[in-house]
Amino acid sequence: MNDTVLDVQLIALIDRVAQRDAQALRELYDATSSKLYAVAMRVVSNKEHAEDVLQDAYLNIWRIAGDYRASLSPPMAWMGVVVRSRALDFLRKRTAERSLAGPELDEQLGASLGSADATPLDVSMASEQAWALHECLRKIEAKPREVLTLAYFRDLSHGELAEQLRLPLGTVKTWIRRSIEQLRACMAKFA
Repeated sequence: MNDTVLDVQLIALIDRVAQRDAQALRELYDATSSKLYAVAMRVVSNKEHAEDVLQDAYLNIWRIAGDYRASLSPPMAWMGVVVRSRALDFLRKRTAERSLAGPELDEQLGASLGSADATPLDVSMASEQAWALHECLRKIEAKPREVLTLAYFRDLSHGELAEQLRLPLGTVKTWIRRSIEQLRACMAKFA
C-alpha cells in the first residue's frame, strides 16, 4: 500500500475518532502503534516507559483528534509529534519526581549523621534518630523496603528499579509512595 492511500485511510480514521468512534481508535491503533512505539522508544529508551507513553499518546489523540488538519501535516507526522511530546513530558515529570523526592530523605539522613563539631547531645540525638529510622524502615514490608532503599541509596529511577527488579512500573511507584508515607508517619511518632 502506498503512502498516499495509507494517509487517506488514516485521515478518515482520525476524522472518525474526532466523532468519538471507539472502533476507529482501535483501527488507528492497529495501523500505527508499531511505528509510534518506535518513536516513543527512541525518546524514553525503556520498553515499559514507551508503552506508558504510547497509551497516553493515544488517549491524547482521542481528545484532540478534532484539531487535526490534514492540510498542515500528514497523519503519521502529526501522531509522531503527539507521541514525542508525550514522551518528553514523561521524561520531564520523571526528572522532577526524582529531584523532589531526594531532598526529603537526604535531610532525614543528614540529621541522623551529625557533624564534625557535634556535641555529645547532638551525637545522642543523631543516634536516636538513626535508631528510629531503622525501626521505621523495619516496619515496611520487605519488597517495598528494598525498592525504597534502592531508590534512595543507589539513586535509581522508578524505571530502572522496575527493570532491575522485574516489577511493573506502577507497582514500583506505588510501593515507593506508600513506603515514604509509612516512613513519614512512623518518624513523626519519634519526633
